[in-house]
Amino acid sequence: MNDTASAARLGSGHEGRTAFVSGSGRNIGRAVAVQLARQGCNVVVNGARDRAACEETARLVEAEGASALVAMGDMSSAADIAAIRDAALAVFGRVEIVVNNAAIRPHRPFLETSEEDWAAVIDTGLTAAFRTAQAFLPGMVEAGFGRIVSMTGMKAIKGYFEGAPISASKHGILGLTRALATEFGPQGITVNAVSPGQTLTEGRDGSDPKIRAAIPVGFMGATDDIASVVTFLCSPEARFVTGQMIGANGGQAT
Repeated sequence: MNDTASAARLGSGHEGRTAFVSGSGRNIGRAVAVQLARQGCNVVVNGARDRAACEETARLVEAEGASALVAMGDMSSAADIAAIRDAALAVFGRVEIVVNNAAIRPHRPFLETSEEDWAAVIDTGLTAAFRTAQAFLPGMVEAGFGRIVSMTGMKAIKGYFEGAPISASKHGILGLTRALATEFGPQGITVNAVSPGQTLTEGRDGSDPKIRAAIPVGFMGATDDIASVVTFLCSPEARFVTGQMIGANGGQAT
């Protein structure tokens, strides 16, 4: 482990804790997994299909001196979430941090949106957040410490054009976040949401001047910029921040 990683882990308060990050095979999810590992967390890495990408994330986690478990599974499936929980608890004993990052974002005119389309988006985002909370909250309550952070999105909260299921799912995430924050705050558990702005990911290089012009800071965020906000919310230092949606968007209005 390098000196930078060692310094970052010193006093982090996360030594021996475990985080589950859904959709962590790439992009923001991977950045979150690596930053949490840098803070001393073991990480349960998850993806639905691309095992090779998840294994690469696990290697990056281990390079930070933490332990990693690859737990493949579709977050729209109750059975898969139960299997992920069982695998995580068998290896680590408890999961104190959950980051709900997995989502699908199909765009289709509302009148062409089928019930199957609707259910797929809601199940992968909103219902998955409900299920993971039920799966891991008992251990958080027992530990007297827990962090749940869920991803929303600027356009999702404003209302996606031709993306009604996405907006409905993300609005539901915000409601679930605030309800859980109220119910579990007395047990040392905080629950928050992060709304990323325009972010550089695979296939988005930030070269479009129209996109940059709409962002007050003048550039698109890196995945690490979003992950830094998530990592802070997962830290012991964020104990007084709960029930919030934090915009990480370069100054764009949420």
